Amino acid sequence: MESMTRNYGSRATPTVLWPELKDSPKKDARDCIMPMGITSENVASHYGVSREDQDAFAAQSHQKAALAQEAGLFNSEIVPVTTSWIDLEDPENEVKRQVTITKDDGIRPNTTLESLASLKPAFAANGTSTAGNSSQITDGAAATLLMCRSTATNLGLISSIIGKWAGTQVVGCSPSEMGIGRAVAIPKLLDYTGLSVANVQLWEINEAFASQAIYCIRKVGMNDELVNVKGGAIALGHPLGVTGARQVATLLPEMERRGVEIGCVSMCVGTGMGMASLFVRE
Repeated sequence: MESMTRNYGSRATPTVLWPELKDSPKKDARDCIMPMGITSENVASHYGVSREDQDAFAAQSHQKAALAQEAGLFNSEIVPVTTSWIDLEDPENEVKRQVTITKDDGIRPNTTLESLASLKPAFAANGTSTAGNSSQITDGAAATLLMCRSTATNLGLISSIIGKWAGTQVVGCSPSEMGIGRAVAIPKLLDYTGLSVANVQLWEINEAFASQAIYCIRKVGMNDELVNVKGGAIALGHPLGVTGARQVATLLPEMERRGVEIGCVSMCVGTGMGMASLFVRE
């Protein structure tokens, strides 16, 4: 579970910082608290990802997510949660409204390339990353259950197994362009498992920012028609500690629906990391 509204400002920068990190004499250490939006701008400028390409990618994320939601493709991976909230227009009123959450509410079906092009840069005056082509500040929760097959058998859960974890690799990269971590982790994972990019039939990569996702897709050589086929974090949100589990929860049902065997989940990680995991459908 991740509540980004509790410890993050509007630009996804932590509000509580460790002084030794903030004042470190080492640049890489100080860069670990660089605002994520600036790392996006660094990737866009260093690797030539245009504003137009970022906006197009973001529009597609919303469009794919909207179509998937309308078709009920998320239903099997969402558990309804009943909670309560205080009306912000009347915060002194102690009466809380109860609501049951049944779907992601960040998807904007009417998002277009034209509407995104009208937005101003969010992080740098002459930048290309905007509120529209970046992931949302989102609260969320997700869960996965991973265990040995023998344990699942002993617990009578063998018929509930939907996939097999086949391997994970973690890498490091420069904190100032942490979004490229996936482009480093995925090749290492494929080498570790003896597979090639062509062997992966479905990809879930986190869309922290369009600039970073685009670069990684291009660098790794993924077929973009197999990447985030039901949209990604730009449309669904990116509560940081939740995204990996959410990606797995999205990947495995879609692998079953399509009848494919091999899928990959990958994400960048703030402070300069990348992670990639391979899953095989049962």
